Parts: sequence; C-alpha cells; structure tokens
Amino acid sequence: MAPTLPRTIRAVDTEQLLDLEREAGAYGFSQRLPVDWLRDQLVPGATHYLFPALVHHLSHRPEVSPHWRCELLLTAPSGEQFLSLLDVLPATFSKLPETLDATFKTDIASRMERAPAQRAWAEAAGRLPKPTRKKCHEPETPDGDMS
Repeated sequence: MAPTLPRTIRAVDTEQLLDLEREAGAYGFSQRLPVDWLRDQLVPGATHYLFPALVHHLSHRPEVSPHWRCELLLTAPSGEQFLSLLDVLPATFSKLPETLDATFKTDIASRMERAPAQRAWAEAAGRLPKPTRKKCHEPETPDGDMS
C-alpha cells in the first residue's frame, strides 16, 4: 500500500533543495529543475517550501512508484517567490524535519496560491533555464516545466 500523502509543508534551505533536485535527477523524475540553474537563481541559505500535492504512480517504473509530486515555493535573491514542482520519494520527504507551526503553514499555502509559476517568473526576469540534453536512452520528459 502506498504511503498516505501528508498534508503538511516542510521548509528546506537552498543546499537541501539542491540535494532534493539532484536526487530527483538521479531517479529520472520529470518534475525537477536543473541544479546549476537553481544554484544561479537562489541565495545560499534561503528558505524554500515543499507541499506534497499528489501521489504520482509510474507503472513502468515500480522502483520509484509511488512518489510524491510536491509544489515548491522558491525564494529568489530579490525576495520574489515563484512556484515549481518537484518529485520526491516518500522516504526522502519523511526525513525532512517538521519545523513550521500551523499559522506559518497557512501563510505559506496562501503564498503558494498567489505565486507565479517558475516559467512565468523566469520569462519575466529573463532567466529561463537552458534546455538540457537528454541521453538517447532517457525518455523525453520536461524538466520542471510549470506551463
């Protein structure tokens, strides 16, 4: 049976986020952003927020199924916040410490509803990620496209 989707928000700093993005890349998850691009867009030590939004099943890849598709609220150096998606294994998410109180989680959820999507933010700021080259054996999947 699949782990129950938690209805919580977890805070991560930039380095933790980059580790989560690397893990998503290692597993070939489709919802992630290029680590190098993120490193250039985010301040080291800034806080970002993950909210598990849905359980994602890949019948053709049972070794990583199910996993959780999380909404991700990112904070740019300017203080602007934008929304992306990140696929995370349940065990990985569960290891993230619970550090936010209920009032703050409500505030973050409200910010997530108002935040522009990563692509819209990046286009407006002139900071679109460069396309990544896929190896021949990798499936063609978007890298964190929130269109």
